[in-house]
Amino acid sequence: MKAFNVIALILLIIGGINWLLVGLFQFDLVAAIFGGQSGAIARIVYVIVGLCALYSLVFIPFVNRERRTPLEH
Repeated sequence: MKAFNVIALILLIIGGINWLLVGLFQFDLVAAIFGGQSGAIARIVYVIVGLCALYSLVFIPFVNRERRTPLEH
């Protein structure tokens, strides 16, 4: 499960960086790499990042715990 948590975190970081680029420069890196926002692969990437965001909701109870994170399980 630890590996899945790390993968979800990495994909969330990638998604966050993409949104940063969209907000600052109006540049969608995922769309640029995978053939536009309506391209099949780009849409799959968007869905996977969104699912990782939903999955990451399980980490909320760990926010206030000291010295222990869900990645340590």
